[in-house]
Amino acid sequence: MRALTFQGRRKVSVETVPDPVIEQPNDAIIKVTSTAICGSDLHLYEVLGPFLDPGDVLGHETMGVVEEVGPEAGDLKVGDRVVIPFNISCGHCWMCSRGLFAQCETTQNTKTGKGASLFGYTELYGSVPGGQAEYLRVPQAQFGPIKVPDGAPDERYLYLSDILPTAWQAYEFADVPEGGTCAVFGLGPVGQLTARIALNAGRRVIGVDRVPERLDLARSYGVEVVDMGSVDSVPEAILDLTDGRGADGTVDAVGMEAHGSPFAKAAITAVGLLPDAVANPLADKMAIDRMAALVDSIKSVRRGGTVSVSGVYGGEIDPMPMMEMFDRGITMRLGQCHVKRWTDDIQKLLDQDADVLGVESLATHHVPLEDAAGAYEMFQKKQDGCIKVVLKP
Repeated sequence: MRALTFQGRRKVSVETVPDPVIEQPNDAIIKVTSTAICGSDLHLYEVLGPFLDPGDVLGHETMGVVEEVGPEAGDLKVGDRVVIPFNISCGHCWMCSRGLFAQCETTQNTKTGKGASLFGYTELYGSVPGGQAEYLRVPQAQFGPIKVPDGAPDERYLYLSDILPTAWQAYEFADVPEGGTCAVFGLGPVGQLTARIALNAGRRVIGVDRVPERLDLARSYGVEVVDMGSVDSVPEAILDLTDGRGADGTVDAVGMEAHGSPFAKAAITAVGLLPDAVANPLADKMAIDRMAALVDSIKSVRRGGTVSVSGVYGGEIDPMPMMEMFDRGITMRLGQCHVKRWTDDIQKLLDQDADVLGVESLATHHVPLEDAAGAYEMFQKKQDGCIKVVLKP
């Protein structure tokens, strides 16, 4: 089959690789109909490359049609149309029974000290081949795949794989009260959806970014926007919009590669140029993130408010404004999304006739899988108004 593979820092290519096969009784094989490039994939493209090997298949936002099932794949049947959550969870362990699917103990990566295995996301998370390919092997198929109805466009349900439940969790974790204000930092795909979810829940939303097309898209849905390039201080701008108090909840939808952190960027770049044997321990145990978005999220929330972090971080020695966090009594909630914890509530919206969250129009680019390498570069450099890319095998 053809698949998008990692080849080195800022280098990916579509190659012919072996077709996946059933390896465990609870596996399934799906024929991929749509797969998307996630902002988290760009961390592999840039920062987390030391934890990948050339030839690793990338991608964790995938849907398709079931081609084959193992004897213990539950009620999954050949021909079912399914979306595949990015985290691989069993549904029955101690963690899963508490809705903590991103920490599944059955697929947990104890050797690397990380949570549940993820599709297409480095040796830290199990080195499981990803879904930017023609076919995908799905472990724990008795629980993971989400069945969706036939007929609707793929984009109506594709984002159930990651960014839509991630945005839903980001909003839920922000704990914005009725009549309150939610400030969303980063208006990429997750930030856009977080803002729309908050608006749909009747909250006031302030969105922060520097990319004109992202600001315009958020504004078109009713978001009040702050252009980072036109203000001296984002926290001060948000304080001005909230009677000097700050937002009730803030969402960091950016993560480790935020703009505005030049020294951290230089350190990350230097580590990425080292041989993997040297870079891996440095990136894992001595990592430092570009934290401008997180710090602004902390400084923009009101006293007693909540900071929700959905952006991916990988640092071990990141500096935090602890005195301010303590003095202002803020709460922080963060972590990988527990996808299936939220899917029932989300599907109630997606199954409506109206596209309430605008998911069908979120993708700005639909690209053949064969052209995925160019799409990665375009997305990473924010060229051609790119907000979201869907690949078609």
